[in-house]
Amino acid sequence: MRSVLRMHSVIRHFDRIALMADCWGSVTLGRQGLHKLVTTVRNTIIISLIVLLFACGQSTGAQTVVFLSTDSLTSTARTISGARSVIRGQYEDAILHKVLIWADETSHASGIDSIRSLKPDILVTVGSAATQIARDNFDKIPIIFSAVKYPVISGFVASVDRPGSRITGASLDIPVNIQFRYFRQIIPNLKQIGVLYTSNTAKLIAPARVIASEMGLELIPIKIDSRRDLPSALDSLAKCTQGLWSVADPNLFDPQSTKYILLNSLRHGLPFMGFSRYVVESGALFALDFDYKAIGRQAGRIATEVLAGADPGRIRVTAPDIIWFHYNEKTAKHVRIDIPDELMAIAKEIYR
Repeated sequence: MRSVLRMHSVIRHFDRIALMADCWGSVTLGRQGLHKLVTTVRNTIIISLIVLLFACGQSTGAQTVVFLSTDSLTSTARTISGARSVIRGQYEDAILHKVLIWADETSHASGIDSIRSLKPDILVTVGSAATQIARDNFDKIPIIFSAVKYPVISGFVASVDRPGSRITGASLDIPVNIQFRYFRQIIPNLKQIGVLYTSNTAKLIAPARVIASEMGLELIPIKIDSRRDLPSALDSLAKCTQGLWSVADPNLFDPQSTKYILLNSLRHGLPFMGFSRYVVESGALFALDFDYKAIGRQAGRIATEVLAGADPGRIRVTAPDIIWFHYNEKTAKHVRIDIPDELMAIAKEIYR
């Protein structure tokens, strides 16, 4: 708008010069010659200003961002809200759209066509399913994911530090050292930690063992190939560990297996760290959880960097920066664990 006003000012200035030329005349050019010269210069400048304004409008035009999700959960809405607030704060004129493609739809064609028609500069996805859809169907648009668990294992990025390609974002992966630190705070004599895993999460185990060793702990993993392996695995870990850690493995933690692990960890008096607050509600001793709106804000900050021209492949994947502590009071009494006062004071949720 200011550029348009400046252009009008310049035009009015040359109109005044043309009027003065009519009044004064010229010894060398004559009245008509001077008026023609001023008019020519005036028109040339107007055309140049119009071209310049068009170019500026092209380079600083409103950015278009599409938020893609595959469900209508409250956590998803909070994630989008957090991202929107950050992007809007940096780009007031940004055009923001929300597209919902249900994960269980037999065809995603309609939603994908809707996104293409919007011609987004970037896609901000919520969850692994939405990120997978975006990656499979948009090979040139930068993708900023949010609320994704294990983005390296999922194949979305090459590594946390150097994602590569055009995808990066905000993960739900609470650093392992932070998880072990909470575990040791609850169980001061903790030396050995057990963990169950499948081929789906096998890549998480070796790095976790290194971190445990650096902290003076020993991680004892047992691979589960079928549900029949659970009884002997839990019996074994109960004899040689002081706590059971968990990774979010959908191949392992189906409803039936989760119930079995919870009941038998209680039977053995083995403190079990769940991978979400829902597992704590079902009987795990404690878990660390995240604030989805904060996850969204992290994704929003990455999105603004990419909109400003940064290469998404060089932007580090973030971990949750706000962590909530949840514990089950009934379970703590059953396994004879006293939750430290400092953790009780900050607990987001206490299940009784």
